[in-house]
Amino acid sequence: MKTPRRLQGLIDEGLIDGVLRQLKSGKEAEVYVVMCGEHVRAAKIYKEATHRSFRQAVDYTENRKVKNTRQARAMAKGTRYGREQQEAAWQSAEVDALYRLAGAGVRVPRPHNFLDGVLLMELVTDAEGQAAPRLNDLTFTEEEALAHHGTLVGEVVRMLCAGVVHGDLSEFNILLAADGPVIIDLPQAVDAAGNQHAPRMLLRDVDNLRRFFGAHAPALLDTRYGPEIWDLYAGGRLGPETPLTGRYERQPGAVDLSAVMREIEDAWREEEDRRLRMG
Repeated sequence: MKTPRRLQGLIDEGLIDGVLRQLKSGKEAEVYVVMCGEHVRAAKIYKEATHRSFRQAVDYTENRKVKNTRQARAMAKGTRYGREQQEAAWQSAEVDALYRLAGAGVRVPRPHNFLDGVLLMELVTDAEGQAAPRLNDLTFTEEEALAHHGTLVGEVVRMLCAGVVHGDLSEFNILLAADGPVIIDLPQAVDAAGNQHAPRMLLRDVDNLRRFFGAHAPALLDTRYGPEIWDLYAGGRLGPETPLTGRYERQPGAVDLSAVMREIEDAWREEEDRRLRMG
């Protein structure tokens, strides 16, 4: 196939040897299957801000580090330079999160390089060696749903222990690899300790898992892993192997996570309405 212009630079640098096919064209990026020596990998080309639909909401970008005060002022003023820096920061957020999470043992695609707005990373495959499908394209038995839900709740905990909240986790950005679910798409990932919206986002992420897998395993619909996880984290009692029950009772003086959950319910309904309008 014809080499996309944005990938030519990686070929010139010797980072990839050829482009096999396009894997996905989404609102935020295009993904291609490429050859790197003997390895088949994925190349994610981020779309320019003018061609993307995801709103870089202040909720996500709050407390993200910038290189210097000049950059911060330009981003705040919305100058051309500031917009360029904001775009660069948005792209590098996913790269940073992937390196950080892969190092912590979280099930994410392993990153290999990042150049000129193109992320070169592991290609997640199924048992046949083909590109792994997303969860929303699959159906599960009750036993499978319970197993995958348990795996992913554990990955959310591992992410949180590494200081990261996905911020947009759902069946649309989880792949089912040969050895289990793999979490993808992290440009909106937030710092768990430095972003005041992190609790709400964590609860929404876990609630999305509950809803999706609960359609296959109804017993999950009565669980409350999100509030339990955040309460343990906020109290300094959460570790990657901390046992969870799925039950949560608010303690006197604790943050009213029930109110946060109600906000998540409202946000979830708004998201469902948006998806229906978009078809």
